[in-house]
Amino acid sequence: MRIPRIYTDLSLCCDSSLVLDGNAARHLSSALRMKIGQEITLFNGQGGEYAAELTEVGKNKVSAKVIEYRDIDRESALKVHLAIGVSRGERMDLIVQKATELGATEITPLFTERTEVKLNGERLEKKVRHWQQIAISACEQCQRNQVPRINSPVTLDQWLSLSDQNTDEILKFVLHHRTEKRLSEHQAVNSICLLVGPEGGLGEREIAAAIEKGFQPLALGPRVLRTETAPLAAISIMQSIWGDMG
Repeated sequence: MRIPRIYTDLSLCCDSSLVLDGNAARHLSSALRMKIGQEITLFNGQGGEYAAELTEVGKNKVSAKVIEYRDIDRESALKVHLAIGVSRGERMDLIVQKATELGATEITPLFTERTEVKLNGERLEKKVRHWQQIAISACEQCQRNQVPRINSPVTLDQWLSLSDQNTDEILKFVLHHRTEKRLSEHQAVNSICLLVGPEGGLGEREIAAAIEKGFQPLALGPRVLRTETAPLAAISIMQSIWGDMG
């Protein structure tokens, strides 16, 4: 059986013991039916991962002893910040999950002119926690040891007002199909910021505002891609050209 990978926000060090509860405990005990003495892999997003051995297995609580630290880095040299209009239904969940698998380091959900999802207050906080958990689960699956940060949603105008920081170090793109420019025409840097609209795309005013802030128009080809397809295709191509996929 493949050794399960579990994220924890606890401090990790060799020869220490820790208790896992909640979803992690239920996954190990009920879903995987693991036993005392079996091995798991732990990571906390601080770099590297740890081999651990189960010392107690209960329905809602699992204990483990940390045995060995492994200095493993599976991060791409290309840092990708995805800023994307919030989508309806499960589309946003899919985008967060797959962007994490493809190596995105930061995701900012945006409220744009064509965003139909209404979130505020407690519901907004709950949704951000939900997306962060999706990113954590994706890291457990794809073996990343760094968890991308899911930022609190803001309006596109608010986000653009902050986006001109460190412009010289970041290659910034706004994705839309009304341009002829392609990725192959750009010289790479090691940090990318990718702006994508929700269903229906970004409005003309929003595209113009992004360009005014230093974003370069980018199209991926002759076909119009859905909001959940476009960022994943773009990140894949960027990782292939400038990152660690090929």
